This record gives sequence, structure tokens and C-alpha cells, in this order.
Amino acid sequence: MTQPDWWRTAVVYEIYPRSFRDADGDGVGDLEGVRQGLPHLERLGVDAIWFTPWYVSPLADGGYDVQDYRRIDPVFGTLEQAEALISQARERGIRTIIDVVPNHVSDRHPWFVEALASPPGSDARRRFWFHPGKGPDGSEPPTHWKNNFGGDVWTRTTKPDGSPGEWYLHLFAAEQPDLNWTHPDVVREHEDILRFWFDRGVAGIRIDSAAHIMKDPALPEDDGTHALGAHPNLDRDEVHEIYRRWRAVADSYDEPRMLVGEVWLPDAGRFARYLAPDEMHTAFNFDLMTRAWDAGELRESIDLMLAAHEPVAAPCTWVLSNHDVTRPVTRYGRADSSFDFDTKAWGVPTDEVLGLRRARAAALLVAALPGSLYVYQGDELGLPEVEDLDRAELQDPMYVRTGGTSPGRDGCRVPLPWSGDRRPFGFSPEPGTKTWLTQPAGWAGLSVEAQDGDPSSTLTLYRESLLLRRAEAELRTAAMSWLDLGPSVLAFRRGDIASVTNLGSDAVALDPAWSVLLGSEPLVDGALPADATVWVRLVSP
Repeated sequence: MTQPDWWRTAVVYEIYPRSFRDADGDGVGDLEGVRQGLPHLERLGVDAIWFTPWYVSPLADGGYDVQDYRRIDPVFGTLEQAEALISQARERGIRTIIDVVPNHVSDRHPWFVEALASPPGSDARRRFWFHPGKGPDGSEPPTHWKNNFGGDVWTRTTKPDGSPGEWYLHLFAAEQPDLNWTHPDVVREHEDILRFWFDRGVAGIRIDSAAHIMKDPALPEDDGTHALGAHPNLDRDEVHEIYRRWRAVADSYDEPRMLVGEVWLPDAGRFARYLAPDEMHTAFNFDLMTRAWDAGELRESIDLMLAAHEPVAAPCTWVLSNHDVTRPVTRYGRADSSFDFDTKAWGVPTDEVLGLRRARAAALLVAALPGSLYVYQGDELGLPEVEDLDRAELQDPMYVRTGGTSPGRDGCRVPLPWSGDRRPFGFSPEPGTKTWLTQPAGWAGLSVEAQDGDPSSTLTLYRESLLLRRAEAELRTAAMSWLDLGPSVLAFRRGDIASVTNLGSDAVALDPAWSVLLGSEPLVDGALPADATVWVRLVSP
């Protein structure tokens, strides 16, 4: 039996394949490792898994530099293994979502290789953004736009005779040339890619950097004076026609497929435009994830995003972390517990005991909110950010392109601990295997095996919360209304179930008539301690 609106309340688990589980013993995660991990995901209670890119890639940006969308990178496995995994997961009630990266491809993609070998003005070059430089000798880049990874957004080519040639645009790494979405080949190819994977049973597509794909062909500088919808390279109005075409492809299947966008925009109204009924089904709500651990901040974010989604009747998505941001256990233990890529720095102290306590409370808070929930691999284990990796191991272009100023994102991508008392903690089949990023030596107590059956573990908390979310219809369908329990408390009800989070420093007394369903920390003499969340069943009003 199909559920066409499954995505409205789904719990989606993000898999970063290199770091989930390694079955062949090379220290890098693979598809067979994911297959072996399906029982863990089924028991956790997720409805879908989202894979970050698993395609052939030189890995200049962790797979987001795609060379071939129709082949699985050999380090992960084969296309046949991917097809089998999609089917086997679905047999367990778990759908599959995959990444598509429309803004750019790898510099080793056949199209870009052809473009470099073709003359200026050729059709092969028009699939990208090639342009002459400024100045009498063309030695200055066409614009000075901001690069998302630091450094320049233009790289100059070299002609066959060795002399300098045109420049090409890349809003991310130089190995990720931006595509020109006014070219019909680009439009047609990506619609074919959607069909290729939808035909193989993929239930949805996560659209990377969705707001970046259209550019102003006049290439004006970004001086901050542009009107909404007319930024040189972000959230241009023309982008919506592309996603209307994608939605038509998704809706053409007997069981309609879903689209979820990565849309980083500060304006809630502009964000909501991507969720029109004929565009994306959902988009990642990153606002809450960036906010500090503060009742006022979090309530403002929840109200803001629920209000933004209401006019388009789209469900809100709730996200505490992903493969790009500092893990909650570390982030929430800092004096400044907000998140911003521009301020991420080395050597920022954290209290991981406090951070874990708050991360557990936050996990229950977001699981009770209306909409869908995304869980990043390892958060169910309470993993902290790994901030003492050997710098020689670091591979993230954010680290490389900033000259080491930014720590980058590798710290949240360290391989998961599964079992055992020494590295690689069951991630690879043989003890002592060197993983692609080194796990902390002290992670034995955080493994799946160590936490399984421990009633106080973070893994148990996640399992029980997702079980209750699935069992209690009110946590999926009932409207939400705020309860007033004081300025440092976030409390709301959905039907006869309430979620109460204490973000203050003092315990908060609860109504003794309320019955506790689940708590991130035990009550103390009937009161909810600081930095804790409890779900309760209310008495009838």
C-alpha cells in the first residue's frame, strides 16, 4: 500500500556513505555496509534514508563534485548493489532519497573536459560560465563574487599553446564548475537523471544548493543593492521554472516522488516560494539549527518557520545537524551555541557534558514539532564533533581553500562506532583498520553495541522517541499550540500530548496530574531539571 503524503511527517536519516559502515575493509564506508546497517535503521524507526552523493567522483568535495550520475563510485559499490539496497530498504519500510547537485559538476565530467578542449564561444563552453577576463590583458576575473568555500569564484584556463585563456565560474571549489541553466542540454540532462533514478525505485531527490543555479548573464557585481529575485547568483526568480519542470517529472509516477531542497535563505517569504504546490514538496529549515540554546531564540525560529510554511500548506522540516555543521553535542556546549559558517574557528572551548544534555533535550523538542524530521547519522549516538583530527587528514575544501583558517567540516564526518573496545569500533570488519578519518580512541562507550539496551543511553532515547512519534497519531497530525510555563520554558501541546523544554537554570515544577511519556532526563521531585525535555500526557481540559 502506498502513502502518497508520507513525506509530510517522515523521519529521514541522513547517510554520509564514506562514514556509515565499511564492509570490504578498506576503511571507507560502502553500500554493503549500509545494507548490513539496515536492521539498526529499522529498529531506530526511520521512514527514509537520504544518501549524500554516491556517484563516481574525484571527491574534491566529498562527492558533491559529480563526474557521472549513472554510475556508483567503485569505492562504495556498484549500480546493481544500489538497486538492491533501494529494494531491500523498502522491504523494511524505509524509502530512499538521493542527492542531485544541479549547480555544478566535477571538472572531470565529460562535458567540462569537452569544454576545455573547445574554443571560446563553442556550444560545449556555453553549458558552463566561461567568460573573458577584465583588464587590457584579461588578467582580472570577470567579477568578485563571494565563493561559498572561500577564495575566488573564477579560475583562468590555459590555451593549448600555454597562454592564458578564458575564465570559468565556480561558486564552490575550482573543481566544481557551475552549469549554465539557460542551456537546453543542462535542463534535459537533469530531467533524464531524475527519471533514471526514479525508475530504479528512488522515492525522492534532495536538491543541493537549490537557490544558486541561475545567474545574471550580465555578471554584475554583488554590491548589495539588487532587488529581491535579482541577486547575481542566488535565489533568482528564474529558478522556479526549473523546479516546476522537476515537479512534473516527480508527479508523473504512479507513486509520486518527492523533492526536498537545500535552500539557505534569510528571507522566510523567499524561502517559501520554493514550496509552491507545483515546485518542491519540502525544503530544509536550517534556521532552528543555527540558533543559540535560548528559549526566546528557538521560539522565534519555530514561529517564523511555521508561519512561512502555512500559506503554501507545506510541512516544515526540522533539522539539528547534517554533514556540514558542527554536531549538537559540541555546539550546545559552547558559550555561543549558535552556528555560522563565517565564524567557525579553531580552539573554541566546549563543555561536552552540558552539550550532550542539551542535544538530548533538543532531539525530543524537534521530534514533537509538526512536520518532518531529519536525523544526521551519529546524532542518535550522541557523537561530538571531532576537533582534534590531524590536519594532514583533513580533506574538506572549506579547510583547504581558506588556507586552514576554517576547520572545515570533516569533524562531523568521522566514521561511526558500531562495536568493540578499540578502533575502528566495528566500522570496518577487522580491528586496527585505519579509517579514512581517524576516530577518537575514547569512542567505545558511544558505539551502537555499548548503548543498545542501556535505558539511559542517547540511542535508547532516540528509539523510544521515534517509536512514540509513530505510535501516537497526535504527534504526527494534531495542531500545535503554545503553553505558557515561563520565559525560559518552551512548552506546546499537540492534542493531549505536550512537550516541555526547560532552557533555564532552575528546575520547573510540572502539573502532578500530567503523566510522563518520555524524558531526556528524569524528573527531580516532580520538577523538570535545567536543559531537559519531557513529553507528557495532559489531563483533559
